[in-house]
Amino acid sequence: MIRPMKTPRGHALTACVVFSLLVVVTPEVTPAPTTLSSLIQAIRSEMQPEQAMDFMRHVYSTDRWFTFPKFQETAEYVKRSMERIGLQDVELLAATADGSTQSGFWTMPLAWDVKSARLEILYPQVPSDIATLADYQKIPSSLGMWSGATPPQGVTAEIVDVADADLPRLAEMHLKGKLVLMNQNPAGFKWALAKAGALGAVNTFTENLSLEDGRQWINAWGDQGWAFTKGSTPLLSFSISPRQAGLVRRLLAQRGVVRVKATVDSRYYSGRYPYITGVIRGTGPEEVLTLGHSFEQGAQDNATGVAAMLESFATLNRLIVSGKLPRPKRTIRLLTMGELYGSMHYVETHPDRIRRTVAALCMDTPAASYDLAGTEYTFYMNPHMAKSYTDAFILRIAQEYFPQVHRPWHEHAAMSGTDTYLSDPMINIPTVWAYSGSGVETHHNSEDTANASEPEAIWLAELSQTRGYEQILKSAAPLLERVAAAGDAQDLGRLLQDAADHMTYSVGRETQTVLSVLRLVSESKQKEVAESLAPMIESLRRFGEEQTGRVRRAIDRRGRELGLHAPVKPIAVTDVLEKQASRIVVRRKRFGTLPLDDLPTDQRGGYPSGAWDSIPTTALYWCDGHRNLSEVMQLTRMISASYESTGTWSFCRNKSPLRGVLIRKPSRPLM
Repeated sequence: MIRPMKTPRGHALTACVVFSLLVVVTPEVTPAPTTLSSLIQAIRSEMQPEQAMDFMRHVYSTDRWFTFPKFQETAEYVKRSMERIGLQDVELLAATADGSTQSGFWTMPLAWDVKSARLEILYPQVPSDIATLADYQKIPSSLGMWSGATPPQGVTAEIVDVADADLPRLAEMHLKGKLVLMNQNPAGFKWALAKAGALGAVNTFTENLSLEDGRQWINAWGDQGWAFTKGSTPLLSFSISPRQAGLVRRLLAQRGVVRVKATVDSRYYSGRYPYITGVIRGTGPEEVLTLGHSFEQGAQDNATGVAAMLESFATLNRLIVSGKLPRPKRTIRLLTMGELYGSMHYVETHPDRIRRTVAALCMDTPAASYDLAGTEYTFYMNPHMAKSYTDAFILRIAQEYFPQVHRPWHEHAAMSGTDTYLSDPMINIPTVWAYSGSGVETHHNSEDTANASEPEAIWLAELSQTRGYEQILKSAAPLLERVAAAGDAQDLGRLLQDAADHMTYSVGRETQTVLSVLRLVSESKQKEVAESLAPMIESLRRFGEEQTGRVRRAIDRRGRELGLHAPVKPIAVTDVLEKQASRIVVRRKRFGTLPLDDLPTDQRGGYPSGAWDSIPTTALYWCDGHRNLSEVMQLTRMISASYESTGTWSFCRNKSPLRGVLIRKPSRPLM
């Protein structure tokens, strides 16, 4: 008997398990949408929600300490769990955590361990029950990950409060031997703290001020990027609660000086960054991947993701063994690893598997509490240059499932920053991300505690075509809204050209989405299926022309209102950079984003890290070694109108650590 769970997180995790299982199994069972509701019922009746909660509790119990020995314990538990639920080909592998080896452009972190850490107020004297600001053994997140160590007897230091307005000159301040109290996440200013000679930082930043006793987890401590690598400065890193921050600032205001004792027993070493994978074998050679990171301190982010994957695979295996579901055509693989670093190592070391993988689902923070305001499920789509049927497919499942559990949801444009980078054309795995929404108010906080391929392809293509109409309409809407604001013939001419460019772009992207289903079809039948898709593509083209016509008619009406007698002609906006950009081609030698790990922050010329900024990542993914930079700029402007990239690539060419991005002249005639 399945014991129902009464907790909000239990309900959310149950919904997450059912949904994730639907995503990985639906096309393997039937392409007919009429059977989807019965499939939902079969899954819901078979799953064991308390087992999912047990998976979550176990992962959280070790990950909450966020040290590499604890990561190994988590990995060994996940491996045993995979074997116990009947997965095959289970492997516990590892990347080298040596602080220098790279996968893509990302430098693997140094392994780190800590036994104890405390931060105590010495002066002025305060009651003993509030004197301890941080104690790792009681609240692990009161110590930042990769914090440096102190001598065994500890160190005494003054706390200096640095206002936000002073942060731009932080590197020039005289902070030798000081612990710096900061309102902003100190990870972003680590390089400046090191230059200023600071002993370390005391974080007061929080994503949610209402968590008065919660500590924001500081999970980045490299001088030049996310992880601590060789050459990074071993500064101390503490995190205190809003209530404690108020106390320290009151003491500073009243006494002028606050002196503390810091004691940290930590170490850096060359170790292993583990990851675990196992499969439910299919009858064919292709694979579908479900991946989610472990090794973070929170229950929601991301012990729920690991738990949802384990229980969905356990449920699917029970359904197959009992004969209620057939064995899938494609092998379904589960991968649990360190966020970004672990999956990058997996991609780099398993090229044959990657080539056989036709789609992926990323499970990052998938089960926030129902009771939190704003817990609306969010589905992040593929980026434009990697448009895929998987977008329409996951939304079709969401439309069927979430109304049954009264769970709001919406779609969102692609976003980097988690393992969705697998949709990078150099990797070529369409990837969607299921995220439980902005209601996850304890994010990174100590309060985050415990069939036939052809019918399948045609069905997915039809879903993609339907969504394609919607996307083309969305592209036309803002253009129509701009018509009324046009004040002269030049404005209207530019708008008409803009409309033509955007409609051509939108139709092209949605055409790619429909054609992406050919990846699911055997090579011998691809021509036949492609011919059957031709009417869908032609229909999308005509629909795009109709929307362009709508905009043209609106522009003509506006022209008559302005007293124009001749029809409006399109006016292309000239760009002085176009000629220069048309002579440049960017060829990428490595997959993945550009975090600029190899460059000190003050040598980056103001350019943002490509690890997190979506626009540089979009431009990077458009670089296929054939398009010239002018074409890349035009495509990227379809998403961000003001994008200019020649400076970025000139910067990359002139920085020796970034020679993995090759700048060369075009090998084909310029259009």
